[in-house]
Amino acid sequence: MTRVFFVDDHKVMRQGLVKLIAGQPGIHVVGEAANGLEAVEMTKRLNPDVIIMDVSMPEMDGIEATRRIKNELPKARVVGLSMYEDEHIYKAMCEAGAESFVSKNASPARLLNAIYGAAQEKKLPY
Repeated sequence: MTRVFFVDDHKVMRQGLVKLIAGQPGIHVVGEAANGLEAVEMTKRLNPDVIIMDVSMPEMDGIEATRRIKNELPKARVVGLSMYEDEHIYKAMCEAGAESFVSKNASPARLLNAIYGAAQEKKLPY
């Protein structure tokens, strides 16, 4: 089972993603966080395989949270998530350690592919 952790400051979005992903084969949702600071703290306890990380959040953004998580748990895979399809955000998330990036406007299949670790594209993957 792939252990997935969701981080997004919008509760409706976060819970919608959890509901969408939770029933998929081979996936177990281990938790949720509402900001980057919570994500860093909870990741240490939950030890997820994949973290779906929103970029823009209060207290600590997803870029800094990704950087800190990857320093402590380098094997955790981070998938950046944003409503903005911006190359600078994509690059910042990748530099922080995210392995892929999915737009909130993308299809659920795109997010599932990122969680399952499908081959990543060299170009912007949204």
